[in-house]
Amino acid sequence: MAGPCGGGPTIGSVAQEAAGPRVDRRLRRARTVTLLSLATGTWASLLTLVGVAREPDPTRAVLGAAGAVLFAAGQAAVLYATVTPWLAQRWRRRSEVGLAVLAVLSVPLVGPVATGAWPTWAWLGAALFGMAPLLVRPPVAAVVAAAALAVSAAVGVWTGGPVWRFLLVTGGVGAGVAVVNWVQIWFWDLLVEAREGQVAQARLAAAEERLRFARDVHDVLGHDLTVIALKAELAARLAGVDAERAAREAAEAQRLATSALTEVRETVHGYRTVDLAEQLDAVAGVLRSCGIRCAVVPPAADLPPAAAGDLAAVLREAGTNVLRHSRAGWCRIEIVRDGDTARMTVTNDGAADRAPDGRSNGLRGLADRLATTGGRLRVRREENVFTLEATVPVAP
Repeated sequence: MAGPCGGGPTIGSVAQEAAGPRVDRRLRRARTVTLLSLATGTWASLLTLVGVAREPDPTRAVLGAAGAVLFAAGQAAVLYATVTPWLAQRWRRRSEVGLAVLAVLSVPLVGPVATGAWPTWAWLGAALFGMAPLLVRPPVAAVVAAAALAVSAAVGVWTGGPVWRFLLVTGGVGAGVAVVNWVQIWFWDLLVEAREGQVAQARLAAAEERLRFARDVHDVLGHDLTVIALKAELAARLAGVDAERAAREAAEAQRLATSALTEVRETVHGYRTVDLAEQLDAVAGVLRSCGIRCAVVPPAADLPPAAAGDLAAVLREAGTNVLRHSRAGWCRIEIVRDGDTARMTVTNDGAADRAPDGRSNGLRGLADRLATTGGRLRVRREENVFTLEATVPVAP
């Protein structure tokens, strides 16, 4: 928790943060691993350089090397687009079209290289064969694979090399690369779907909470407002006929309005007051779901509602800050009661170098809130460890 965020969040906002920046960082790391793993599959196209090394004609060798390098670049662009879900669709299409153009150009550039000594273009054909399942649906991928085999055989006939050798490299090696690539992309798709499911779950939880609050407010206000409207209408009609009765109806409408206001305040207070133990479990669960090791030391006994409410508000802010402003690997939450005071300490590593300071809106608002009841909020940072400490009075 490197510092505060603006404003005090609710449980719903903490849940949304859990499905946001921290999980995105984990997904990006998984994407990097997947991309590096897929990059190892480019060895098939790089083996064309063996043919370049065996080519006695310098011109053909240079042209062949250029074709192989351009093809590898197009292949890398397509692999990058495949595991980058936030990339615009037009860039995906451009990378695929670019690879198709480079594949066509590679035939005259790479095909004649090392004729009879090495099936040079067959290795590019194997790379195309292996990448087909990543780019198109299975029926189209089968067509692409068949086309790669046909072109490989044609290059073998054109260069006078053994056709079976070209087909063996393109088909055999290409099938192996295709299986490995498909498994890697399958795992990647599972990660993306899990991420999307987590975001949807957080949004659904927030929507359900808003609906619950709306129902509570409707139940509290619906009847009273209807009666107030009728009383006010009746008072208006009686004003010129029976002033005494009109005054009684107006007074009754005023009493109902005051009662409704009290009920709304109690409802909102009940909505905002979160059980401290439940809040500890919720925040700890959110942090753990984001890969942060979280240790919780709850108070030995229940705290009074006022103190528990103040600490719950600080805890929500602290949990949000860990997610927004740090790259924490661990977090420790401890609440202890010492006589007439209760102290909550939230400590985490991974504090960012440039984080909001203690004067930002979130913690400043909490500090003001605690100050009104005699509490205190302090923050400190030691290297990459950030500590927030909140102290509140406990009424006897």
